[in-house]
Amino acid sequence: CRIYMNKEIENRKTLERLVAGQRLAVLATTGAGGPYLSLVAFAASADLRSFYFATPRNTRKWANMAGESRVALLLDDRPEGNAEFSGAAAVTITGTARELLGAARDAALELYGARQPALAAFARAQSSVLLEITVSGVHAVSGFR
Repeated sequence: CRIYMNKEIENRKTLERLVAGQRLAVLATTGAGGPYLSLVAFAASADLRSFYFATPRNTRKWANMAGESRVALLLDDRPEGNAEFSGAAAVTITGTARELLGAARDAALELYGARQPALAAFARAQSSVLLEITVSGVHAVSGFR
């Protein structure tokens, strides 16, 4: 049990560091055509139990999530080019995505706009969907070889 608790603490610290240092994540969805990956600009709740992102309604990722709400997000700090990456870390966040409406949407838009100011108008547009991923699991990996 102690090992699990230590791993959970390590995962949390890695997640906190990556959320603070990264503004983009890779979103994994699944649809009729199979798995699909998308780069998304995200914001996270203070407790890191929810992640938010916006997408146009006419995207494959939105169509996939409308049919299958289980998703994953990947955050990482890999170096560019041929730099040494043995110190890199990655976190996979698994959860369920849902469209936000009403007061929940308004609150999340404030958070999203503060984190991603260049995308605030896009997120508020009628043609966009603001989504919340409710976290069900966090899996951290570091020390790549």
